[in-house]
Amino acid sequence: MDILALNCGSSSVKYQLFNWDERCVIAKGMVERVTIGDSFISHEVPGKETYKEESECPDHRTAINLIISTLLHHEHGVVKDMDEISAVGHRVVHGGEKFTRSVAIDKEVLDAIKSVQHLAPLHNPPNISGIEAAQAVLPDVPHIAIFDTAFHQTMPDYAFTYALPYEWYQEYGVRRYGFHGTSHLYVSKRAAINLGKPLSESKIITLHIGNGVSHSAIKNGESVDTSMGLTPLEGAMMGTRCGDIDPAIPPFIMDQEGCNPREIDSLLNKKSGLLGITGRYTDRRDVIEKAGKGDYRCKLALEIEAYRIKKYIGAYAAALGGVDAVVFTAGVGENAGIIREKALEGLEFMGIDLDREKNLKTLSKHGETDITTPESKVKVFVIPTNEELVFVEDVVAILDNTYTNHMEFTYTFTDPEYKP
Repeated sequence: MDILALNCGSSSVKYQLFNWDERCVIAKGMVERVTIGDSFISHEVPGKETYKEESECPDHRTAINLIISTLLHHEHGVVKDMDEISAVGHRVVHGGEKFTRSVAIDKEVLDAIKSVQHLAPLHNPPNISGIEAAQAVLPDVPHIAIFDTAFHQTMPDYAFTYALPYEWYQEYGVRRYGFHGTSHLYVSKRAAINLGKPLSESKIITLHIGNGVSHSAIKNGESVDTSMGLTPLEGAMMGTRCGDIDPAIPPFIMDQEGCNPREIDSLLNKKSGLLGITGRYTDRRDVIEKAGKGDYRCKLALEIEAYRIKKYIGAYAAALGGVDAVVFTAGVGENAGIIREKALEGLEFMGIDLDREKNLKTLSKHGETDITTPESKVKVFVIPTNEELVFVEDVVAILDNTYTNHMEFTYTFTDPEYKP
């Protein structure tokens, strides 16, 4: 059984075709620059060179058609007929409070997703476009929605409720939702396997650090707190997002510079974070390189990011009542040893004994890695995330009518013998 996982962004569509019977990826890739011109697809098949083709994609439907034609390509394709695809899993960033689990998509579900798109105006519209496009191209197979926010719906009310007029929550849904749920779910389950403990008895802090950054406190397999809030803007410092700030700053700057609400929102989301501090860079590799050459603002950006990560580790250790493991994941978390070291510096009192040499050498290509010493009471793992595998497992569980919640269904990534 082949499952197609689709992740539609505003200007890209990532995909992965997974063979469930063999438990392996048979193709993956991305269509980039969708809607903005000069579009192209990068298509990877294990054991072959990456295939690239330029093809204009003015909309997501065209991009998905390009993916389908590439999967069927006489030379670079991996399926002979689209009937080989049994179902499609779609990433949906925001499900509000309407969705606490993955669901099969019908008209009612799609309408409900549309009803909360105001909570994620940058993300949900392209997700919806991708669903509608894929349904048009593959109308006869089940389509399943997997929500970034669903994993965090286990947070207690005192963790997700803001100290704001309660009517805002009742009338407008203003509360903490959290994001990157599939990533936090995946790496927490893999961390429990590496600990040799049941997930239901584990206290784990997961740090998803890419261009977007979010952290989660996971107790006994359930998210009890997370750093992103109503939107992905809250929380940690990110590539272009500010994260936690004094909420009086936006109206202050609006008065000083005459910005309107949309302009200030754009500044906080697209021109802050590492870009705001350095003035030039969002890629941590650039920031680390320039910091090493003495650039003050790049050094400052690294220190700010590491300090904020450290504060979240401490806060979540308190919220959990202790911690068994800390997990670094996503592009930066998996590859930037210097950021991991700075974030963990001074946390020896918590029982973290970092193997500094091993940490600095560890990259995502090395797979799941323990970067602490054998004596460390709290383990720190670098675990490459695999959100698409979560998509696939949810799809299979729904098709098999075995899905009840993330704790109860277990397939590949809870198998101790599974090697990502």
